[in-house]
Amino acid sequence: MMKYIIRPVIENDIAFLWDMLYESLFAPEGQEPFNKEIINEPLISKYVEGWGRPGDFGFIAMNNEDKPVGSVTARYFSESNKGYGFIDKDVPELGMAILKEYRGTGIGTALLEELFKEARRKKIGRISLSVDPSNKAAMRLYQRFGFEEVGKIGTSLTMVANLVDFDGQDRN
Repeated sequence: MMKYIIRPVIENDIAFLWDMLYESLFAPEGQEPFNKEIINEPLISKYVEGWGRPGDFGFIAMNNEDKPVGSVTARYFSESNKGYGFIDKDVPELGMAILKEYRGTGIGTALLEELFKEARRKKIGRISLSVDPSNKAAMRLYQRFGFEEVGKIGTSLTMVANLVDFDGQDRN
């Protein structure tokens, strides 16, 4: 069993968030990975640039050597500065990645559980994301957390999870 802890993102984590932004860019098996410079493109960099603005929150998974191995973040975007999974200015967009050698160990589940707990504490009703449907592991994880497809942009699906039912009860 892998040992890890989940803690909130702090200012010292911003360089790691940039690394995780690159890790989150899915390239199907056999396809050339993206050039690392892609994270500097405005449509991508917006997920980390200026981290710490009002509404930003997230968590880092640390291994037993106190090294970061994964992250999950939630960030609000506007109609004029949409993210790939944009639904509405009041719905934060999730970003998530785990270092390859730590995938499939339960860290993704633990990160999402912590993010959902914090989102509920903040009285956030929905969270959106964008995912490549051929990323089967990510799709299974997101569906387990109640994310449902609401649209498609290019090759990516936009998905939304409702954190509370209309009667105010948790769904998960």
